[in-house]
Amino acid sequence: MGARTGLLAHSDGAVPPLLRQAVGAAPDRGRTDALVRRLYRGWTVEPGDGPCALFEAVYPPEGQAYAGSWPGVDLVCDRRFMLDRPSRLPSELVATGPGRRTVLHAMHSVVDRLAFAVWEDGRLVRSLSVSPDGGVVEDIGDRLPFELPYWAGGHPVEPWPEDEDGRLYPLPFHPLELGEEALHALLGFNVEGHPSDADGIEVLPYLVGEPGAAQRAAAAAAAAARPRRSQYYLMGPDGRPVLLGEPS
Repeated sequence: MGARTGLLAHSDGAVPPLLRQAVGAAPDRGRTDALVRRLYRGWTVEPGDGPCALFEAVYPPEGQAYAGSWPGVDLVCDRRFMLDRPSRLPSELVATGPGRRTVLHAMHSVVDRLAFAVWEDGRLVRSLSVSPDGGVVEDIGDRLPFELPYWAGGHPVEPWPEDEDGRLYPLPFHPLELGEEALHALLGFNVEGHPSDADGIEVLPYLVGEPGAAQRAAAAAAAAARPRRSQYYLMGPDGRPVLLGEPS
């Protein structure tokens, strides 16, 4: 498994049927621009070049985001959504309103970490964050139906071949396996094994910069460009260094 995701969806109810309607339909540019500027209020936001297939956009490069807005559903991809504790997602990123649902999905194949969460009408109803090293970091709310077989031991992980002691995997399931199950159940597609589920869905690229990032970069560049004066010291009679200044 090599999947990594950083996804946030806002929808008028369950996401999968709404997202299926987006297959072959270009995101609404005006609504998508407004969505990104609302979620990144105070940030620098610039449109990128050309649309991108959703399957290739679920884990954008740093400083970049992908987004799409269609009737009833908004989707944003950004690695900043990879939170250890999804319940701490800033409130301004959670959609509120009658029937509105927010879904966060984040997994990282390098450390076998999975985190996902669901909010209904702005209220957190489920949050899970697990990894083999950290264990169960967050487990809030009732477990969702697609999770139950995994917690019941229906998808055990065999001991690693190189583990001479035969120690069991520290979780009753592999986080990435449950992560793909959660992705399909909550968002209606997969990135490992069934990439065709997301075929025909395109999202728009954006360059996003944190507040003050441009100013910090400019200040660092200016400091690096300033000439440095060498300073020379001589040991004084009391054993302390004495500044001599730059020699002529």
